[in-house]
Amino acid sequence: MSGPAAGTAAAATTTDVVCLGESMVTFLPSQPGRLADVPSFGRGIGGAESNVACALAAAGHRAAWVGRVGADGFGDHLVETIASYGVDTSAVRRDPARPTGVYFRTATDRGTDTHEVAYYRAGSAASAMSPENVPYEALFAGRFLHLSGITAALSPDCLALLRELTAPRPGRPLVSFDVNHRPHLWRGCAEDASVLLELARRADLVFVGEDEAEEAWGIVGAEAIRAALPEPSVLVVKRGSAGATVFASELRPGPRGAEAAAGAAVLAASTDTVSAATPATSADTATPADTVTPVPALRVDVVAAVGAGDAFAAGFLSATLRGLPVRDRARHGHLMAAAVLTVPGDLTDPPSRDRADRLVALDEAAWGRLRLAPGWTAADRAPEEVRTP
Repeated sequence: MSGPAAGTAAAATTTDVVCLGESMVTFLPSQPGRLADVPSFGRGIGGAESNVACALAAAGHRAAWVGRVGADGFGDHLVETIASYGVDTSAVRRDPARPTGVYFRTATDRGTDTHEVAYYRAGSAASAMSPENVPYEALFAGRFLHLSGITAALSPDCLALLRELTAPRPGRPLVSFDVNHRPHLWRGCAEDASVLLELARRADLVFVGEDEAEEAWGIVGAEAIRAALPEPSVLVVKRGSAGATVFASELRPGPRGAEAAAGAAVLAASTDTVSAATPATSADTATPADTVTPVPALRVDVVAAVGAGDAFAAGFLSATLRGLPVRDRARHGHLMAAAVLTVPGDLTDPPSRDRADRLVALDEAAWGRLRLAPGWTAADRAPEEVRTP
């Protein structure tokens, strides 16, 4: 069975979040320095969407990853490793004619001039994903379908697939979309900005960094980003060390009808910790006033600034699935990001739910005093935690 119409007819919500995208084998340097000077590499895995699935599964949610890998040893390693986190990989497809993608990177921050990444993903199995060869039954089996702008940049077929999956239609799950603008993937394509804006405006929950919004769209500031993206019910603007600003409005039933109305309970925003409401408008939709929630980031002793955005999205989604208030959703995102920032790779075990909930419940002053260092997820209690009877 293929095609969205067939998939929506058969899909049943058996999963919390389904993530679709390319995952690759990543080679991590044994020491700092240029790629030309690193003597050896350790093998890991990396992929924005599979990172989210692994973090959600490790946090106790039912997560699935849908992708396409080569019929090779690297593909075996990817599927086995992702499954080891508790992720359902049963819908992953094997491509006998195309390889699994791999990449090498340096140990420096992606945002610095010295950071190097060497991708070997052109013509990969994942780049052959299309509307004709993905399992819609699996993709539409979750409460959320999590996507990112990386997939749209892999090939014209992948872009066509994301347009299919984000198109409003009955039976479509709530769509979570991380913009994830990667200029090197769009090299030679002048439509990256308009494509990412188009896909983001079709989603229910959107994650975007202030820096990538400025780079891709020339838009500066959280309020201006919301003005450009009035449609998503929840917009999370990530502001680096300044934290995140969350714009939330009630989910508006539109072309998806009853399914969208039912999903409102999942994304409904608690307003007990928000600032004054800021209106957002759209040319063709009456948009209710937003609640705007700024949430400061944590101080973290960073080991490697890779994978933090994916971890933040996983933490936010996890707290959303649990029905927590908006501030707590963003705080859980910050904690998940802090866990990844304090390890060398893209993935790590998150703090226990009890530990994370205790930290999220800290008052503003105690939250601001937190400083998280490598190994913090295994510690029993931080001194800044408030002891309650």
